[in-house]
Amino acid sequence: MTPAKRMEQRLKRLQEHLKRENPVLVEAVNQYRELDAVAQKLGLLDGGESYATQISWWPLVSILGTFSAGKSSFINTYLDVDLQRTGNQAVDDRFTVITFSPDGQQRTLPGLALDGDPRFPFYQISEEIEHVTTGEGAKIDNYLQMKVAPSEKLRGKILIDSPGFDADEQRKATLRITDHIIELSDLVLVFFDARHPEPGAMQDTLEHLVKGSMRRNDGSKFLFILNQIDTSAREDNLEDIVSSWQKALVQQGLSAGSFHILFNDKLAVPVPDENVWARYVAKRDADYRRIMARIDGVNIERVYRIVGAMESQANHIEQQAVPRLREALQRWKKQVLMADVLVLGSLLIALFAMSIEFDYWEGLLFNPPWLASLQGHTVFTAISIAIPIGIALGLHLLIRQKLAKRIAERLAVRESYGSLAAAFRKSTRIWRSIFLSTPSGWNKRNRRRLDGIRDATDRFVQYLNDRFTSPSGSQDKV
Repeated sequence: MTPAKRMEQRLKRLQEHLKRENPVLVEAVNQYRELDAVAQKLGLLDGGESYATQISWWPLVSILGTFSAGKSSFINTYLDVDLQRTGNQAVDDRFTVITFSPDGQQRTLPGLALDGDPRFPFYQISEEIEHVTTGEGAKIDNYLQMKVAPSEKLRGKILIDSPGFDADEQRKATLRITDHIIELSDLVLVFFDARHPEPGAMQDTLEHLVKGSMRRNDGSKFLFILNQIDTSAREDNLEDIVSSWQKALVQQGLSAGSFHILFNDKLAVPVPDENVWARYVAKRDADYRRIMARIDGVNIERVYRIVGAMESQANHIEQQAVPRLREALQRWKKQVLMADVLVLGSLLIALFAMSIEFDYWEGLLFNPPWLASLQGHTVFTAISIAIPIGIALGLHLLIRQKLAKRIAERLAVRESYGSLAAAFRKSTRIWRSIFLSTPSGWNKRNRRRLDGIRDATDRFVQYLNDRFTSPSGSQDKV
């Protein structure tokens, strides 16, 4: 089965599931197909790829951070189930996808349960791991596991618990999965350990989470949580501690997300001053309620995010991908023309110098001895003309190929809207003139398709608004 057919089957299964779970999103899958078609025409996606697989169609909350930052304890408290092992050391070195158990039992399933099921956000993640670290794709169970638990908090959503960022082994693959999770998540809880006041030992965390949030347009989904604050705030200095952490994160580039504090009543040692401790508890409780409100709201946010991501990709294609491809094609044309002039000009000068050296000129008349022997021989004359033309054409094609490869390498970083390098290579194929500034596949029809997707997005949003709000004050719901 071709990758394109496999992807189409995956989208059909997704629609069948959405008919039962969230019918409003069934049509959204069709709009994603339209978006894929435009991107594939441009070369941004290949036939086996789809923007629909770059998002999670179920609400996804990820919990990330360093070892001993209290991630597992938070999950157990939130679910009211003793599910994750806790401790000050690295007690679990795999990503754990936590879902609802319909039969009331707790189970642990291997990574294959996620890698082979297109309904989950890690479908075929082993292939991506293999690209990052050769030989590791077959060891998917070393990276992933799935746990099911009978907690009502899990109905309609997925939780992901991550291993700490401090691990040195399997670092590349672990960080690749982390980036994948961040892309898909509706809400990202980032835990820091208040017992370690300096962020210097958490460079991976800061690089992949804090600096990553600065580059994103969905930075509001990050909640930065300073956990176990009771171990550091032994006096009435809560604000000072929080401020120092916020300052450290800002210095690393944090420009989005919100900051909260937490501690576990079962493990905390109260501050001797009861008034101070009461203030800490009140602050913790207020932050906890805000965190819970964000988690509870992901179901609604997920629908808006799926629809918004569709419009965002359409805009990115037209406003970012196409202009960057135009710029790259213009740069390529200039470089090819300059190289042609330089190389072919140098060749002509060398030939002219040789003709002078061999005394082929009679004044301004080019008259080499072998020219007379070709007179009257049409075939030989044509060949004598075709050979230099062929050499010049061959040099031109070689030049444009080499320069196209060099520019494509500079575009090799994959963007959210696809591969600019692949799209550029498609636009510089041998049969396309260097004077064509419009990327391959970019035409009126595809512009109209993107306009249609944006119109469909507006209709989706209006429909969702009619379900959740009523500016007129009417109690009727669509």
